Amino acid sequence: MAPNMTSYDDTVRAFRWQVPDTFNFGADVVDRFAREADGPALVWANAAGAEQRFTFSDMAGLTARFASALAQRGIGKGDRVLVMMPRIPEWQIAMVGCLKLGAVPIPCIEMLTAKDVAYRVRHAGVRAIVTRAEQAAKFEAVMEAVPVRLSIGEARGFEPWDAAMAGGDAAFAPVRIAADDPAVLYYTSGSTGQPKGVLHAARGLYAWRGSAHYWLDLKRSDVIWCTADTGWSKAGTSILFGPWGCGACSFFYDGPFDPQERLRLLEKYGVTVYCAPGTELFRVVDAGVEAHDLSRLRHTVSSGETLNPAIAARWRAATGQPILEAYGQTETLMTLLNYLCVPPREGSMGRPLPGLELDIIDLDGRRLPPGTEGDIALLTPNPQMMLGYLHDAERTAECYVDGPDGRWFITGDLGMKDEDGYFFHRGRRDDVINSAGYRIGPSEVENALLEHPAVQECAVVGAPHGERGEIVKAFVVLRAGVRGDDALKAALQDHVKATTAPYKYPRAVAFLDELPKTMTGKIQRRVLRDLEKARAAEGKTADVARV
Repeated sequence: MAPNMTSYDDTVRAFRWQVPDTFNFGADVVDRFAREADGPALVWANAAGAEQRFTFSDMAGLTARFASALAQRGIGKGDRVLVMMPRIPEWQIAMVGCLKLGAVPIPCIEMLTAKDVAYRVRHAGVRAIVTRAEQAAKFEAVMEAVPVRLSIGEARGFEPWDAAMAGGDAAFAPVRIAADDPAVLYYTSGSTGQPKGVLHAARGLYAWRGSAHYWLDLKRSDVIWCTADTGWSKAGTSILFGPWGCGACSFFYDGPFDPQERLRLLEKYGVTVYCAPGTELFRVVDAGVEAHDLSRLRHTVSSGETLNPAIAARWRAATGQPILEAYGQTETLMTLLNYLCVPPREGSMGRPLPGLELDIIDLDGRRLPPGTEGDIALLTPNPQMMLGYLHDAERTAECYVDGPDGRWFITGDLGMKDEDGYFFHRGRRDDVINSAGYRIGPSEVENALLEHPAVQECAVVGAPHGERGEIVKAFVVLRAGVRGDDALKAALQDHVKATTAPYKYPRAVAFLDELPKTMTGKIQRRVLRDLEKARAAEGKTADVARV
């Protein structure tokens, strides 16, 4: 099967953006495929063995009913709708239904705590919530502020999903959405303060299919399994917007991670394109690939974290396929990618997506020569860029620098490129931790730790880890008279799990007499990060109780 791109250089030279003046993903993608070229859109399965299949025409009707149900309850264009669901078909129905209506969905993972969701509801001015009954209690503190509340299953204060859908109109007419109208809102961790609300326009949903076409190499005949969780922008580009924009079918699995089960499902459902973080592939490749018929699997990709070359080599040896790595951010989505028609280079993030211009620049926005380390930056304007951080014009402006060639968006990642235009990652400029593909802001973990009565001060950094890339490590100064031992370490970890999303908890805790600080009293996380890098270089584990 020939790839969608046969010459990278020729494609880049010929590429021109053709963004329409209006774009409604529900109407212009889902309804169009249902009307003109119907076919499989979604295959869903769960750990209990249940299975459901949906065509584009199935989804056209269901998403229209959901849009109609919201409209009947007073939700309209521009209203924010928090969608917190696991990997179930109702997630796609709710997301696309919101888009048909012109409402702005806020996808969220179920690991969020009551505190997390309350912040999002208040910050975004949410007017509707859609969740499972098991999660409804998390919204108790903000229920009175949200007029429309739908739950899958029975929950106090929520209207059942089934009842709302039954009254929806499958003939609902999608609203007109201009290319620059807000379309989706993601929350992502930053190095300081609360998570940032990254607001994207309808043009972004149109443009993101570029990575699905050129990197994922999706065709109508493909079945793609991207294992990202529903709250991440990666789920948008590689589960929903990207695959459906190419007319491909997504496989969606609701169940715990089990390497053997991953292989069984890849075989059973004839997955042709597999998208997973390196930490997942690390486990799967050791689970007995040779015992499964993966002949239909033609393409494997990875993003969200730097791919360990050893994992890539082992995957190629087991499957005959390379793992094509890619780089992107919630603010920009996929920007640097490896392609089937371009020989990959070990350790490279790849080359820019056709239609995007990236380079390595200095602090004044000047391009740096090959082999020189600097900021990885994206030249603007381009349709993939966010509209900005919600309610934070100052922070948005800080992400840009004007240079001789125009206005650059500074990604916050350091890198270099070689003479042939391949980019290489050289670390983060800020303190964001990237653990197994999850972006974790240190201040969120620190704030949770400081609520524990034993903690006087703390600092959180990313510590190198062979399997997860980085883990969250907390350095804690205890209050007078408190003894730091393994029992307290476990108690602090449990406290963080209960206070914020559990994936953010510190997998390593160290007790210090004092934290390194500047002359003005600011905690120096960089000193602690350098300490952990030095320990890793010496082969020492980060998981210690005391240093």
